Amino acid sequence: MLILPIKKKWFDMILSGEKKEEYREIKPYWTTRFKNNFDEVKLNINSIIESAKGTVIFKNGYQKDAPKIKCEIIIKVNIGKIEWGAEPNKEYYVLKILSIEKE
Repeated sequence: MLILPIKKKWFDMILSGEKKEEYREIKPYWTTRFKNNFDEVKLNINSIIESAKGTVIFKNGYQKDAPKIKCEIIIKVNIGKIEWGAEPNKEYYVLKILSIEKE
């Protein structure tokens, strides 16, 4: 299962249900990590993920006992929301959060 560390602000917003997406840059590093950790991955002609579905754990920090939440997600490529940490008019891998379970 893929574990993604995130800042407390974003972690708390996801946990409360306020933030419904998390973003990762479209780079080979993330493409490979998502391909290696999800079963349902569809790539486009440029080897960029067109869609994927899976489970991630968002972790607030790097400590062993850091707070965690388990989320079912769908990944799409889209422009992120500035209020949720995205740069204006920049495309990202958008991790749309479908469900949240506190670990």
